[in-house]
Amino acid sequence: MADIWTSFFDDADYFRVGDEKRFDPEHIRDFMFERGIASCPTVKQAIRETGNASDKNLTVVTPVDLDVILPQVPKVETLFTTGGKATEVLLNLLSEPIAKSKHPKTNQSMDYPYQWQSTDNQKADVNNLTLYRLPSTSRAYPLSLDKKVAAYKAFSKKWVSYKMEIEKWLH
Repeated sequence: MADIWTSFFDDADYFRVGDEKRFDPEHIRDFMFERGIASCPTVKQAIRETGNASDKNLTVVTPVDLDVILPQVPKVETLFTTGGKATEVLLNLLSEPIAKSKHPKTNQSMDYPYQWQSTDNQKADVNNLTLYRLPSTSRAYPLSLDKKVAAYKAFSKKWVSYKMEIEKWLH
């Protein structure tokens, strides 16, 4: 995922630590916080059935608990996933899971009507969210880095910039 941070700016070194081949996590966290971007894995626990990074060999044991996450970010409007497995995991959390043939393709979005439960297992609000699928950030995913960066750049311009413009207008 680190290479994808370059998609937010035309400067590939914007988040890099000097001449080192690593990114500055504090700089990235500050950037995300300023823009209202949150990040979490869709899988808390998984079994890798083989030694490679392919999602087809991944068995999800424990998915993300959106009932815990969403109340922490009450203004969230858009979720994005990085790849097919992450998208599949989130769609399987819906009260009425969506057929795999209806899952968004890479660089597509869809309505995501997630109904979360309160801590006492009572049905709570339905969050009318948008789920946007981005390309996998895995180096095993056969798409050039340039094309991945272009997809993330288009997403950030469409969703992140759009949200910031609305917030400016409202205040």
